[in-house]
Amino acid sequence: MKSCERLDITLNHAEPDRVPYDLAGTTVTGINKKAFIRAMKLRGLSPEYEKKEIDPVQQIVTPVKETLEKLQSDVRRIGARRIPDFEKIVKIKDGVWECTDVWGCLWKMDESKDFYFNQYTYPLEQFPSIDEGLLNYKFPKFDYHADIIKSDLAEQIKDIYDYGVIADRNVAGLTEVSLRIRGYQNWYCDTMVDPAGVETLLDLILEYKFDYWNMLIDWLIENNLQNRVSVVAECDDLGTQTSTLLEPDYLRRTIISRFGLLWSHIKKRLPHIKIFMHTCGSVRVLLPDLIEAGLDILNPVQFTAADMDLKGLKKDFGKDLVFWGGGVDTQSTLKNAGPELVKDEVKKILDIMAPGGGFVYAPVHNVQEDVPPENFWAMWDTLMEYGKY
Repeated sequence: MKSCERLDITLNHAEPDRVPYDLAGTTVTGINKKAFIRAMKLRGLSPEYEKKEIDPVQQIVTPVKETLEKLQSDVRRIGARRIPDFEKIVKIKDGVWECTDVWGCLWKMDESKDFYFNQYTYPLEQFPSIDEGLLNYKFPKFDYHADIIKSDLAEQIKDIYDYGVIADRNVAGLTEVSLRIRGYQNWYCDTMVDPAGVETLLDLILEYKFDYWNMLIDWLIENNLQNRVSVVAECDDLGTQTSTLLEPDYLRRTIISRFGLLWSHIKKRLPHIKIFMHTCGSVRVLLPDLIEAGLDILNPVQFTAADMDLKGLKKDFGKDLVFWGGGVDTQSTLKNAGPELVKDEVKKILDIMAPGGGFVYAPVHNVQEDVPPENFWAMWDTLMEYGKY
């Protein structure tokens, strides 16, 4: 069975020949550079990856196509890189990498101790209010990177063959970008004392997303490729380990309603498309609202967070949602357990999530730098053996 057929059957809640597998299909279902190199060397596979990294901040890489084929990943990503001009703007001195993104946020990574880049500056942090900050801040225009993104799309589309295709986002979520621009403490306070300013900032970010998706869809239509894309992927972390990020009613009113506008627009232009959203943490209480807003696919399915029991999620939402992820816990099992325990957890989760389709295998979030190569292969071997219908 072709990968594109396997994915489409799964997305329509039926059982193909095996559970589809995603590695590097999005910036949240990938693998850290160092973890990837170690894992490939253990099995004698090529540790090469695409030089244009999709997310240098997370240090996530895309394996070269020959390796993805050997790993039997069923999906391929098209879309913007997190920092499209990273190679031109990054500076390296004494092992410290730094770059400033289009939002004016400074990121640094010390090779000797950091797993990935950390944020150092927040452009609106110094101002007493969002409105005053916006008066002194040049909000980025999407077309700044449009030519680079179109060039990347032309390269990415060459490698889709018979795979499932995901069109991935260009920037982080509405809350995430707000936090990075305004600063964490300020933005959380703003939600209480300056709700109008918060919504002004959200609308500007939403407009930036609309511009990106319109450009990408236009490009697909111009190249007669719109029907080769099955999934559109967005994100916003709306949960913590124990609760939602903010009160559910606030998130429904400010965040989910805006994603609903975006998803409705995308589906009008691409009626066949399935909407994927990455949102970590305890978000079960928000799932009915996200479904009503147009969500089809939930990622990363963080089953260790409060109220995120897999059996309950499958029972209550399995007819409405495809679960993309949740295949093994990256915070504990994949990182700290031995290969046998990894195998046991993967088997257990396949038993719960695979029946009836509607499950694409990926771990809970990216494979991180501290995952032993033996555990990566224990996960992969078990999926290939026990993921058959």
